[in-house]
Amino acid sequence: MGKSQVELGRAIGVRFQQVQKYESGVNRVSASRLWMIAEALDLHISHFFEEQSLDSVPHCKQFAPPRRLNQPRDEQATQELVDLFTDLSAEQKHAVLTIIKNMSAPSHPSLSKLDVEG
Repeated sequence: MGKSQVELGRAIGVRFQQVQKYESGVNRVSASRLWMIAEALDLHISHFFEEQSLDSVPHCKQFAPPRRLNQPRDEQATQELVDLFTDLSAEQKHAVLTIIKNMSAPSHPSLSKLDVEG
């Protein structure tokens, strides 16, 4: 379709590994992400629905494109965090969640000042 997994990933704000997971069926594709993929590949959304006419789906023509975040860097950072988080063990996930909760808590202002830049 004219784009590599890396190019498609950049166009929709995910890493190429996530595109691979979508292609192989390991991860599900949300409706909004599917819309973004169709736009990135310059395809109509109906391309992904074999033998399904859009006219057979009530109100399908009324679908609006997904609302995009005003800050795409935040969306990319969030997606990267999710991608990395899924590869952690249960114990590591618990530790990361504890750290994030502590850093987000207003009663722990010193934790929110930790230097996390690498």
